[in-house]
Amino acid sequence: MQAKAHAKFVRIAPRKVKLVIDLIRGKAVGEAVSILRHTPKAASPVVEKLLNSAIANAEHNYSLDPNSLVISEVFVNPGPIMKRFRPRAMGRASRINKRTSHITLVVSEK
Repeated sequence: MQAKAHAKFVRIAPRKVKLVIDLIRGKAVGEAVSILRHTPKAASPVVEKLLNSAIANAEHNYSLDPNSLVISEVFVNPGPIMKRFRPRAMGRASRINKRTSHITLVVSEK
């Protein structure tokens, strides 16, 4: 049995989120939470909140034991890019891309 959680339109670049989710892929849920608490990255609180949501989904919707859960799948996809413009020298403008992410986390029993 598997339980999922999604976080969509998160205002962090997918490349930065990938650094954090690579740390917890395949780990037990308790270990993953402690890793996320001690990781000094901006994406850590977002991924921790998503992990807690997946645990709650598993416990409430599928009656799974939270102590026996493992992160079976976690991935990030790029979301829409917000395009902004910044004035530059000699009257020119350059584009700034503010990237968003769609994060998906799947937990399952061992």
